[in-house]
Amino acid sequence: MAMPSTISFLSDYGLVDEFVGVVKAVIRQLAPDTGVIDISHDIHPHDVRAGSLTLVRAIQYLPDGVVLAIVDPGVGTARRAIAVEAGDDGMILVGPDNGLMAPAAAILGGARRAVSLTNTSLHLSAAGPTFAGRDIFAPVAAHLSNGMDLTEVGDLVDPAGLLPGIVPLTRVEDGVVHGEVLWVDRFGNAQLNVDPNDIVDFGAAVTLTMGSVVRTAKRADTYGSIRGSEIGLVVDSYGLVSVCLDRQSASRELGLAAGMAIDLSEPTDGPGGPPSMGVVTPVQLGPRRAD
Repeated sequence: MAMPSTISFLSDYGLVDEFVGVVKAVIRQLAPDTGVIDISHDIHPHDVRAGSLTLVRAIQYLPDGVVLAIVDPGVGTARRAIAVEAGDDGMILVGPDNGLMAPAAAILGGARRAVSLTNTSLHLSAAGPTFAGRDIFAPVAAHLSNGMDLTEVGDLVDPAGLLPGIVPLTRVEDGVVHGEVLWVDRFGNAQLNVDPNDIVDFGAAVTLTMGSVVRTAKRADTYGSIRGSEIGLVVDSYGLVSVCLDRQSASRELGLAAGMAIDLSEPTDGPGGPPSMGVVTPVQLGPRRAD
């Protein structure tokens, strides 16, 4: 494998405190020729699931090299610090063994080798055990980016023993697709864990059931083809079904949030059934969302 020259960095550190800047400073001192790509630092604190899903969405677009992923509510505990080599191109993922990196490694083709980061000579001396991103993960990622072999940063462990990630799957019962909101983007679009093939036999109108709330959505190719009074179902840029409004927040309108259950079914006619077309919602004029 050619020497990696990029570290792609994801965390829940935010940008208010100095944490991201300090981690990048450590990398710069140890690997001055390595570029750092910021995937996201706005993962909700301690939300391993959200970090995992963000990494899965991004991983196929990242350059070969090292991925530094830190969402680590167990920092300082007995949870392992690991580096995982995944896929045929040998991309290396560095972070906590808490399921954060497992789905991304699977997308790349599976873990080939994994090590526990036991070579403490590569770590920074620490005043306390609560900033592993600075003291352990950043220096290890930098050394790997400089070309150090995986086996030099720690002891080999069985990849099969790494903590698996949790990616919710749909289930279909009696014509109803039982799904879940995976993610709400900054525009308020709610991505579901629903593949378009799950609803391929549905008509143009689809009933959405969210607890006691029942609404009807229109299947659409683009945001702009959703009228202001309609809720839309659009296949998003990652190939999954998303609940959307045109230039409005579907999350705010429908009360959607990551982890919420949502059922999709064909509309039922007659008394007690949901309306056959969209429900009127307030229209707010504003700039078209970025593509």
